[in-house]
Amino acid sequence: MEAFAAAGAPVAQSAEAGDLKSLQSGFESQRGYVFQALVDDARTGLRWSARVVDVASGETLAEHEPARVLPTASIGKILLLLELSRRFRTRELDPSASVDRGDEQVADSGLWQVLDAASLTLGDAARLVGAVSDNLATNVLLDTVGLHAVARMATFLGLRDTALLDRVRDERGPRHPLALSRGSAAELASLAAAVERGEAVDPDVSAEVRGWLSLGTDLSMVASAFGLDPLAHRDPDRGIALWNKTGTDARVRADVGVVRGPQRAVAYAVLAEWAPTADTGVRDVVLEAMRDTGRRLRSLLDRDTSTAGRTARAPGSRL
Repeated sequence: MEAFAAAGAPVAQSAEAGDLKSLQSGFESQRGYVFQALVDDARTGLRWSARVVDVASGETLAEHEPARVLPTASIGKILLLLELSRRFRTRELDPSASVDRGDEQVADSGLWQVLDAASLTLGDAARLVGAVSDNLATNVLLDTVGLHAVARMATFLGLRDTALLDRVRDERGPRHPLALSRGSAAELASLAAAVERGEAVDPDVSAEVRGWLSLGTDLSMVASAFGLDPLAHRDPDRGIALWNKTGTDARVRADVGVVRGPQRAVAYAVLAEWAPTADTGVRDVVLEAMRDTGRRLRSLLDRDTSTAGRTARAPGSRL
């Protein structure tokens, strides 16, 4: 297995067509453009962690408090899927083996909890996690591979701040971890880039996990900007291919993924947390800021495409 470097160094950014002049005003102004809507707010306790990196070079295109560690809800399930796929590849587990749902009841995201099927194959359980972040399937898979094995996977990948901390629980008590998972945008953007490059464990594991996550139906956050069909976007649409994983909790929104255009691919991680005492309208502010970020990412890719035929760009050069 080959580990990847979870860190990245800043790079430049792009802008919408009307902001081409600002693109020429220097690296710092460009870097602030993509995350212009991400504003920390002490009054509501709103805090952001965000980073965008170029997949091929690993260079940072934009960032906002990238090292800040925040709760990330279901984002940590990516680590579970990586460990599961690794075991499929080493034949420690058979993807066609059946697993039972048991008597556990767990609410919120997922389909298995409302299906008649008492058992699924391990492969189908993984697809449910990728497609709808299925909580019941997550817990069954965790029972299969073990939380400690998922922690070892995170360590192997070089992750220090990003972890799946627990199984999914309807209620968290004083004996439980405070959150399902945690992470920083710096590590999560680099992890997404490594999965896209085929460097997360190995090319086969990376490809399988990309396939599961490409089934994801939640395009409500950053990914909303690309106009893709939430139920069918495994193939490129208008030159754009995207896979992502989202995380949602009462006061958490997180979106991590990769967008590939005709000229380049970018990996992104945008995480938000706010105080439990904040007004319920903060959620709308957060979602709009994430969608704004997606629109700016789209403009980055659109401009990259529109200028590709006019100006030759050396590999790894900035936009």
